[in-house]
Amino acid sequence: MNWDDLRIIAAVRDEGTYAGASARLRIDETTVGRRLARIERALGLRLFEAVDGVRKPTRQCDMVLAHIEAMAAHAEEIGRIGESLPGPVGRLRIASTSAIAEEVLAPRASEFLRAHPGLTLQFLTSSDNVKFSRWEADLAIRLRKPDKGDFAISKLAEVRSYFFEPAATTAGEAMLCAYPDELGGIPEMQFLRAKRLRARCVTDNVRIIQTLIQSHHAVGVLPEHSCADLLTDRRLRATLLPKRRDVWLLVQNHLKRDAATRVTIDWLRACFQDAAQRG
Repeated sequence: MNWDDLRIIAAVRDEGTYAGASARLRIDETTVGRRLARIERALGLRLFEAVDGVRKPTRQCDMVLAHIEAMAAHAEEIGRIGESLPGPVGRLRIASTSAIAEEVLAPRASEFLRAHPGLTLQFLTSSDNVKFSRWEADLAIRLRKPDKGDFAISKLAEVRSYFFEPAATTAGEAMLCAYPDELGGIPEMQFLRAKRLRARCVTDNVRIIQTLIQSHHAVGVLPEHSCADLLTDRRLRATLLPKRRDVWLLVQNHLKRDAATRVTIDWLRACFQDAAQRG
């Protein structure tokens, strides 16, 4: 059953004619008749009888209308849910890498959602970029600036990175953890290339690099939000990279002025600021 079709039954009952229902619902009169005939075939029932030029509901139609009226009441209540919640209301899909979602956003999500009960966040995590042009996400956090696209883009943050090496051995004796060749332009890889070490582990997963560095037998570069425990490890030596990495925010154009989107963007910026202060 299609809700738009079911509303036609109630309109014909109230107006008494197809023409009246057509004017009320602002659809063509022939469409009213066609949709009613479709419902009657689906139900195996006759819904209206013509009495003195007026469409009168049959007994079976009255039973159907009782359910339609209940559905209409529920639909009205659904529409009022947003009115009962303080602040902006909406559901937003945020695409990012797993590391950013787990280490920057998730630790601060609970407080944000409690402060905005009308909001729902869906985290989309992947190493591959979502197809933003195909509406697979509402917001996206990117570590590389897109060349072009039909969306709003702004710098979200600048992230510091640290080079870690075992304090008891030289960098040449430790295993190098590097990022894939397609990430050769990022500051982390530029720094590592200057070390002239052969990569023994190649990955775009910062958790893998983090785990190997924690073994005290590997060297690698990590963003500040992945370094909390490592910076206090006395068996490791940390060097702050001179160049920071830009983080970019993509927003679907139709959401730029949406209240729920604006408050979420402010929260995303605050997440990175807080992560930088703790790093």
